[in-house]
Amino acid sequence: MIALSVNLNKIALIRNSRDTTNPDIPQHAQMCLDAGADGITVHPRPDQRHIRVLDCFDLARLLQPEDASGERIEFNIEGNPMTGPRKSDRSGVGDYPGFMALVKEIRPAQCTLVPDGDGQLTSDHGFDLKRDGDTVAPLVQELKALGIRTSLFMDPDPEQIRLAAQTGADRIELYTESYADACRTQHDVEATLDKFIEAAEVAQEVGLGLNAGHDLDLHNLPAFTTVPGLLEVSIGHALTVDAIRMGLDNAVKAYRSILS
Repeated sequence: MIALSVNLNKIALIRNSRDTTNPDIPQHAQMCLDAGADGITVHPRPDQRHIRVLDCFDLARLLQPEDASGERIEFNIEGNPMTGPRKSDRSGVGDYPGFMALVKEIRPAQCTLVPDGDGQLTSDHGFDLKRDGDTVAPLVQELKALGIRTSLFMDPDPEQIRLAAQTGADRIELYTESYADACRTQHDVEATLDKFIEAAEVAQEVGLGLNAGHDLDLHNLPAFTTVPGLLEVSIGHALTVDAIRMGLDNAVKAYRSILS
């Protein structure tokens, strides 16, 4: 069974459009879990335009209870490991401590490293490990030493995926925008999917677990589940849009049924 991790960034974006705590982030995380989600993903950016640092700690208390008898749900924190601390100029919003500092304090089950910059609307490319491999590898080892499963956000490029294995990462998350775009335009869908299948086969060959995410939705996800070795998908934007139409419970169940 392929795991479903629900990304709550867009739920937080709705909340941040007003000076309010509604929608409540931990409450909506629990609703997703109750509907069958396997985990929760957040991508806190330095400007805290959606998920905020305080949300990460609130979710950690929900998903990673200190009581050993409590059930630990997978918590995945995504972000750029090179992003340092930032001061917040907004009332009620704490400072951003830097991505690595935040992850080291929370110690989520999984950390996905993503090479996004401040000016990006959303993540739009994977790591170039020919250029950044020597920088990324020590960061991977820091996280793994804390018992955090570490994943790298990657394009479906076999050469880059082999380099990802050399960093010591546990998994990669394939950036699926090109597949989603092919499905939207109905142009080269099979050829594009074949690139992801080849990338997945290389990941298996070099011992990397496989996650995927970005613009996967109810229409394009069924075919993507044929990618070999796929362990987990992270879905946020499309699922949130579907929740407006279907209700959150029904939307999560619809995605969960595709992945079962």
